[in-house]
Amino acid sequence: MSILVIAEHDNTELKGATLCTIAAAKKIGGDITVLVAGENCAAVADAAAKADGVARVLLADNAVYGHALAENLAGLVIELADDYSHILAASSTTGKNFMPRVAALKDVAQISEIVDVESADTFVRPIYAGNALATVQSSDSLKLITVRTTGFDPVAGDGGSASVESISIASDFGKSSFVGQELTESERPELAAASIVISGGRGMGSGENFHLIEPIADKLGAAIGASRAAVDAGYAPNDWQVGQTGKVVAPQLYIAVGISGAIQHLAGMKDSKVIVAINKDEDAPIFSVADYGLVADLFEALPALASELDK
Repeated sequence: MSILVIAEHDNTELKGATLCTIAAAKKIGGDITVLVAGENCAAVADAAAKADGVARVLLADNAVYGHALAENLAGLVIELADDYSHILAASSTTGKNFMPRVAALKDVAQISEIVDVESADTFVRPIYAGNALATVQSSDSLKLITVRTTGFDPVAGDGGSASVESISIASDFGKSSFVGQELTESERPELAAASIVISGGRGMGSGENFHLIEPIADKLGAAIGASRAAVDAGYAPNDWQVGQTGKVVAPQLYIAVGISGAIQHLAGMKDSKVIVAINKDEDAPIFSVADYGLVADLFEALPALASELDK
């Protein structure tokens, strides 16, 4: 078996999601090749070559891949696909964008968001918002897979010594173009990769009240998240959303403040190692998944917690 892993990166750094995807590939077994497609991204290829378990790195350094346009990236993967039995990508916005195109063009079924590998053709993935796990067996000659990265511990990012091979394929379909981007800049950790996350829900009452979370996040070095209800109410920006239609996180510590625990939110955070819930409703569903629960008014609990962290 030969496995192709599509690297997640920003043309400068290899994202941790790639290391988790490589971990899934290792469970499948076989030679692992990592494809780094981008512009001026040689440093990313060098980082991928050091990852544990990687046998070879393919570097497609061309302007047409600089912004990971789905049509161009899918075209590149199609060109390489016949040499592999499995193609894996992280279940990120990028992976969800180009992988279905590859599946359609190759006329195979995509296996989405796997959280475990049972064998080379059998995988486990969540269904019903994570309330059940389905074991899926594929008979396709090419297995196209996206990986829920929170389901796999990342491989070591150093110690490997894979070769880096440049490829000259430039698939420019001309159907889309990069216009611009507005990136949220924050000194806090990235939500999807943070080891500590503190999230607020509709119980926060307003966007201004989210400032009660900020000093705690700063003291803990945590990322800030929000429930969909809080985002829909305008209390928090969309990129803070945790849940089935937001980001899936699995930090070492997740603190849920004023979040009732709707099924859609639980789908995005219930794999966290330790869950702490603060809610004045003792019957809130969030307490069913919490390791520690505090039935209290958050407007009293948060200042008290911030004060304790100062000691």
